[in-house]
Amino acid sequence: MYIGRGRRKALTVGAFLLPSVLGFVLFSLTPIFRSFYLGLTSWDVLQAPKWVGLQNYRELLASEEFWHVIKNSVEFTILYVPLIVASSLAVASLLNGKYRGVTAYKVLFFLPVLTSWVAGSLIWKWILNYRFGIVNIFLGYLGIHGPPWLTDKLWAMPGVVLASIWKDTGFFALIFLAALKGINTEYYEAAAIDGAKRWQRFSYITLPLVSPTTFFVLMTSIINSFQVFTQVMIMTDAGPAGATQVIIERIYRYAFQFYHMGYASALSWALFFFIFLASFAQWKLQKRWVNYDA
Repeated sequence: MYIGRGRRKALTVGAFLLPSVLGFVLFSLTPIFRSFYLGLTSWDVLQAPKWVGLQNYRELLASEEFWHVIKNSVEFTILYVPLIVASSLAVASLLNGKYRGVTAYKVLFFLPVLTSWVAGSLIWKWILNYRFGIVNIFLGYLGIHGPPWLTDKLWAMPGVVLASIWKDTGFFALIFLAALKGINTEYYEAAAIDGAKRWQRFSYITLPLVSPTTFFVLMTSIINSFQVFTQVMIMTDAGPAGATQVIIERIYRYAFQFYHMGYASALSWALFFFIFLASFAQWKLQKRWVNYDA
């Protein structure tokens, strides 16, 4: 399509870009600046925001609750990220095989991704029930006394992690599967001829060639782990005794239950800082282990 030259071309291009630019300014850029401003104010929704400067951030850093929430979020990340990467790669490797019914297995593994978090959380709340849950019943058959998963301070976070792994594995496995499909099979054939065992082919061929995908999954899962919310609210209600309190849950409480919008905005920017810090560190460290030469 001919759009002319000079001023006419600029006007035509601008007309096409205007809806996207307006949407970005109104629904992304403006809320970002607004939340930063609110973080410097005291606002209870009923009255006009009152400027308090850095007071919210000082209270945040001096609060034991804040560091407790950070500890819980880091605990979730440490448990969730290695498990989701390992389980996703394992499922993708399984689905990459050629055998009867593999398509049906792909659908079954992806079904949890399509399930809403509300429904999934309710299912796992029943599965991890201390008396009637499937997990503890199965452990009982093995002679193991199952823990009170969601009502015990030690086991509540692992219970939430289990539900999160179940929900997200299919999504990341699909990404890994695409990477595995892109590996040239001649590498495996040559290694097999040279006498390489299966685990050696996996270690020296598969892992290096899917390292860019692993990096993407790692980055995405870390960001997701700091934003965990729905499963915490439904499965444990941030309990017991605050054992599963996380940043997003605190933001929700302070904003929509306590109406401390300024403090909630400060928490939001603290969350941004931690996600940025984790992402920046991973971006720098990728040079040591991610192989883009394949």
